[in-house]
Amino acid sequence: MRYVWITFIGLAALMLSLLVWQRQPSKAPAEAASVGAPNTPLTQARARAAVWVSNKPVPRADSVVRFAMEQLGTPYVYAGATPTAGFDCSGFVMYVYGRFGIDVPHSTAMLINTGRPIPRSQARPGDLVIFTGTASDATEPGHAGIIISKPGEPIRFIHSSSARRQSGVKISAVDETGYARRFMGVRRVLDAE
Repeated sequence: MRYVWITFIGLAALMLSLLVWQRQPSKAPAEAASVGAPNTPLTQARARAAVWVSNKPVPRADSVVRFAMEQLGTPYVYAGATPTAGFDCSGFVMYVYGRFGIDVPHSTAMLINTGRPIPRSQARPGDLVIFTGTASDATEPGHAGIIISKPGEPIRFIHSSSARRQSGVKISAVDETGYARRFMGVRRVLDAE
């Protein structure tokens, strides 16, 4: 059912962007021609959509982290995606980024392809961090959180944990913990500020 809603919302967003595109003055042919792209209706629509999307305000990382911190202590609930019902890890990430107009999937397996990859050394507050599942032989994404540490500091992140000891939304470190073994990567979902 979740995929039906995701598809419906995606189609609604596409229709809305087409309506906005039809009401805007025609600038896309010049933009498309300037980069050597063919002047087709599809190219024009993509150029207008890129301009329209790029005008959205970019949320500041400190606002994202501050909002995430307001959720500390919320209980872990499998498939949960709200503070009143509780969060699972991807539901927490989806809820926090969603508050700032950034759509991310409610699926850790899909989060690994969200945003763009960032070297671990360049991780900064607001970046997404992905880990494998808890099994010692796990190789697939199984957990996610939002980085709160500054560049150059050991990575600390906020997440919704199902751990038997202190479950729920909490802050954890990567280095010298089980998360170091499970670390898969960092993804930047907030545009450069």
